Formats: sequence, structure tokens, C-alpha cells
Amino acid sequence: MITQNGNSKVLDQNGSAGVSTPSAVTETVAEVVWRGRWVVLLSTLALIAVAVVYIMNATPIFMSTSRIYVEQSGPRIVSELEEGVMTQSKNYLYTQAELLRSTPILSAAMEKPGVKDFRMFFGQANPLAFLKKDGLEIEVGQKDDIISVSAYSPSPAEAAQLVNAVVDAYITHQATTKKSTSTEVLKILQKEKATRAVELNDCLEAMANFKRENESLAFESQQGNVILQRLQQLSTMLTQAQALTIEAKTRYDSVEGLMSEPEQLRSYIEAERRTGYSYPSTQERSSLKARLDELQLRLADRRRQLKEDHPAIAALQMEIEQVASQIQGLDKQFIQGYIALVREEYRAAREKEAEISRHLEEQRKLVLRLSEQAAQYAILESQYEQTRKLCDILDDRIKELNITEDVGALNISILEVAQQATSPAKPQKAKILAAATFVGLFLGCGLAVLRSFLDQRLRSAEEISAVLGVPTLGVVPTMSRKLTVATRGRTVHMDPTSPVAEAYRTIRTAVFFSVPKGQARTLLVTSPSAGDGKSTLVSNLCIAMAQADQKVLLIDADFRKPMQHAIFEMTREPGVSNIMAGTHTIDQSIRPTSVPGLDILPCGPDVPNPSEMLNSEAFADIILKLSARYDRVVVDAPPVIPVTDACILGAICDVTLLVLRAEKSTRKTAQQARDGLLSVGARILGAVVNDVHRGKGRYGYYYGYGYYGYGHKKDGGKQKLIAVASS
Repeated sequence: MITQNGNSKVLDQNGSAGVSTPSAVTETVAEVVWRGRWVVLLSTLALIAVAVVYIMNATPIFMSTSRIYVEQSGPRIVSELEEGVMTQSKNYLYTQAELLRSTPILSAAMEKPGVKDFRMFFGQANPLAFLKKDGLEIEVGQKDDIISVSAYSPSPAEAAQLVNAVVDAYITHQATTKKSTSTEVLKILQKEKATRAVELNDCLEAMANFKRENESLAFESQQGNVILQRLQQLSTMLTQAQALTIEAKTRYDSVEGLMSEPEQLRSYIEAERRTGYSYPSTQERSSLKARLDELQLRLADRRRQLKEDHPAIAALQMEIEQVASQIQGLDKQFIQGYIALVREEYRAAREKEAEISRHLEEQRKLVLRLSEQAAQYAILESQYEQTRKLCDILDDRIKELNITEDVGALNISILEVAQQATSPAKPQKAKILAAATFVGLFLGCGLAVLRSFLDQRLRSAEEISAVLGVPTLGVVPTMSRKLTVATRGRTVHMDPTSPVAEAYRTIRTAVFFSVPKGQARTLLVTSPSAGDGKSTLVSNLCIAMAQADQKVLLIDADFRKPMQHAIFEMTREPGVSNIMAGTHTIDQSIRPTSVPGLDILPCGPDVPNPSEMLNSEAFADIILKLSARYDRVVVDAPPVIPVTDACILGAICDVTLLVLRAEKSTRKTAQQARDGLLSVGARILGAVVNDVHRGKGRYGYYYGYGYYGYGHKKDGGKQKLIAVASS
């Protein structure tokens, strides 16, 4: 098993190769965009140029704005809390904005002198519709009640005049409708007042009739009012007494719960004192507490000077215990007194609550004894009072409408009068250029991705290995087009220090180590299509093999377009076709080259049926004989796709080398060539990428680390290659 570039190649017992195909290698979007950077750049520059042309040719449009404040002031109808009839809508500002762009307002604005002759209306069949759609812009403030009215025109003066005309028409419209609105409201109020006056008279008459029918009602009513007042007073007093009882019970429960914690109880009592509750206290406890603190300080001082069993320390400890006992006694006496006080307060509060509750119950019974007539009269009196109050409110509103002349739907204040603009608002050069740049970049990236998707050329060594399922044995840098065919074909011999020569030697090493020498004596070199540079690769590879002390024979089997005789500057005849015709022998046709260890067998003269000749047993015998005489027999074959010669030769030779041209060979042609060779049993050793330009790092890495050149040193008439590191 031979592993190279992440691909595995297995040779079976028959010498055939099984290739494990890895998953397809895809480029990242960044790599695709970078490869198509000129497309991105050109599309961006094109759109920027279009934007510049548009900006230069576009008519400048000026904007003028007026800002107005619209305040609600609709007349009230009945209640102080109600909104006026003209301010019921919460979206009144949006309503006013729609009113500003309505047909009556805009028509009134256009009727002002000179407005219809503005430049912005030239060529417009319906100026009003144009003004609504494109000429006018009205915005409502998001965080305030300000309405902005803006107009666009080629003339800054016309834009300002148009805005001011629209605002004036709006204010005039509001002033015109103001009086009619107030009149309608006044009619409604007067009609409602007349209805309520009739109801008030009916209530008053009903009360008078009821009193005449019940003569004793006056006294009972008066008595009933007194009883009800007393009932309310007692109810209030009972509520207060219950609150005091609850407060006293809470205090009592708290004190009882703190009986076992004297210090916390004293803190609680002190807190109650701070809230205004006064308790008796003695000055004696304060004196004792001060005396206790003094004794404790003296004891601490004596302990630093004397031993613990000293009589003076024992005397101080005894005195401290006596003072602490006196303080505890005072605290106990104080707490007992406080508890008794709280208990007494709680008892008094309960007794007071019970007494008030008893009186309230008696008063409630008196209320129940009131006559039914008094209750009915109270209902009539309530209806009368309600109707009277409503009539008073209606009278006040009618007086407001009659006296105030400024009552209207809205109060409008012009905060900012439209002025002539000093610079055009459209076109917005910065935004247009930014948008053109963004769209150009986006379009260019899209075109680059589309171009990459449509471009089927193989872009990297990894992609070649993934698509073909064979390893990439090496890459050959681009050679100058100014060089002759012979110079390019013998670069390894004529310029051994060049990167190109080093690349061919790398390929030679890959071929040597790919399969054992005995299993790859005959090597076929072909390519998918013409122009891939296989003939140049064959000649240089043979030279590199000969320089490795191997006896190599180069056979030119490309009868369609032979090149090896031109590379080595010799005639085509005699050659392969002469041997097949019987006019020359093998030894007569093979000729040595200027490279020691390298012989060449040219193709010979043209033949009418090269495929049939190559497919004969005689040609196979020739290859077999030659492979026994040489270490390596390298066959230069025609391209695979145009003719079948390469497939025939692939079945005869031990291994096949497929040559691809960078930035030219496509996936389809490469796969078609591979499938054609495999269909006849050819054993593909690997692929070689030819004509790789500097910087195409995806095809190889020899540029990334520099290369090693070679100097020449003669020793005894022989050339020795001396490695010289070059950056």
C-alpha cells in the first residue's frame, strides 16, 4: 500500500491498482471570493461609477420643514373628569396629520397665489395627487406632540412657501370649523338643560305632595336625621375602640412573650417610650449601672496588676455581684409594674368597646323604628338633589361657552416656520455611494461564487486527488513562453538549478517510491486533452531518471503530434513506424541523446492507422523486449479523450501517469480520461499538475519554503551536483 496526499493506492496480485476515493474537496467562500477578487472589484467600481453618474446628473431636491404643536382643548360637556367631545380619540395627533394631507387642506394651500406655478408641478397632470404622494411628508413625533410638515422641491424657496401655505391652510380650516363646533355643543347643552329642568320641577312637586299627605313627616324626618347621625357617630367610635383594643392586646401579648428575656423586654419598653408611650423609671437604676461599669473597669485594671486569688480582686467581684443583683431587682420591679399597666390598659379597652357596642345596638333599633314615610321621602329628596346638581353643572358649561370666545377643537402653535434650505436633501451622496459600494461588493461576491460554480477547472492538488481518486505526485512550475521547445523539454539538463528542474526531480522520486522497480518498468505518460504539456514533462522526467543512474528509453508513440524529436533536435526517422513496417530494426531506430543513460525511439513517419498499429501484438512484443533491456521505458502517448491510442498503450504499460494543466484541465475531462484508462485495465499511478503559476499555493507548497538550486563542480571530467540553498 502506498500513501500520498491522504489517498491510498493498493496493488493487487495482478498488478492492478485499487484507489480509495476521498470525499470531494471544496473551497471556502473566502477562497472563492479571493480568487474572483477582480470580479468583485470591477462590479464594485462599476456600481460606484453608476452612482457617481446618477449623483452628477440627478436634479438636486431641497427640503423645508415646519414644526407645529397641536394641543387638545375641546369643550367639556358635563363632568370635570370627562374628555371633550373633540378629544375623545387617543390618536388625535395622527388624525391631525391625516387632516394636514387631506384634499381640502392641500387644495386650499394650492389656491394661494403662485403655488400652482411651482417648478415641482411642471409636467404633472394631477398636481394634487403628486403633492400627496411625493411632494409632502408629514410626521408625528414619537416622544412628543410635535407634527413636522416637510416639502420637497427643486427650488428651496418654493419648498418653504409650500410648507407655510399648507400650515396656514390647516390653521384657517381649524379656525373656520371652531365656531360651528362650539355652536353644536351649545345646542346639545341647552337641550339637555331643558329636559333636566322639567325633571327638577317634577321632583319638587312630588316632595310637596308627599308632605301634604303626611303631616307628621316633618318631625319624624328631623328626628330620623338626628338618630342617623348618632348611629354614624357610634359606629365611628366603635371602630376606634376596636382598634385600641387590638393595639392593647398586641402590646400585652408581646410583653408576655418577652417575660423570659429581660433585656429584650427592656429594649421593647424603651422602643415604646420613643414612640411617645411614657413609663415610670428610676434614677437609682442609672446610678447603679454607672457604679457597675466603674467596678468592672477597676476589676479589669486590678487583674492586669494582681493575681486572680488576691483579696482585692475577690472584694471587687463581690461588690460587682451585689450591684448587679440590685439592678436585676429594680428591673424585675419595673417589668412587673409595666406588665400590670399593660394588662390594665387591655382590660379598659375591652370594657370601652363593649360599652360602645351596647349603645350602638340600641341606636340601630331606634333607626329601625323610623316610619316608612320618612324613607320614601328621603328617596324623593335624593332624586331632587341629584337633578338639581346636574342642572347646576349644565348652567356652568353653558356660561363657559357663551363667555369664552377661544373655545375650539385644538390650540395650534407654530414652533418653527419653514425656511429656505441651504443644501439639497436629495440625492444623499454619502448614502448612495455607501449603498452602491455595498451592493457592488455583494453582487461581485455573488458573481464570483457563481463563476466558481460554473467553472469546472481543477483548482488544487487536494481537489484533483478527491475528484480522480489518485494521489498528486507533484507540480511543475510555469516556464517562460519565450523559451524554445527544445529548451523547455530539456530544462532538467540545461538548467539543473531551476525550480522547474527540482520539481521534475520531485516527481521522479515520487514515481520511484510509488511502486517497486520491477513492477513499473514501463511508464505511460498521457493527458486528458491536447496542450496539457505532457511531452515536455516526459522528456524532463526521462532526463531526471537518467541522472539517477538508470538506463532509460523514451518512446514517442504520439503519431498525431509527435514532439520528442523536436525536443532532442533529431529527425523522426527511423522510428516506431519503421520498426513495425520492417524497414528498420530496433537497434537501428533507437538513438542516444546528449544525456548519459537516456535513449530515444522516435515515432517515425506518419501512418494512416496508428491505433491499429499500437493495438497489434507486434508492438506489444517490442515493448516487452525493450523493457528487458532498460531500467525504465517511458512512453509519450497522445491525449486520452481525442483518440484511443492512450487507452491501448495504458493496457500494455505497467503504470500510467496522468498530466493535468493548472487552471485549464476540468473535472469532466479529467474524470473522463481516468474512466477511459481504467476501463481498459490501465493502472494509474497518480497525477502531475503542470504549468502552475507562482502563488498558486493550492497546487503545492514548493514556493512556500523556497527551493534548493544546484551549482556545478567538475571533478575528473564528471559533473557532481552540489546542493546550494537559495532563498
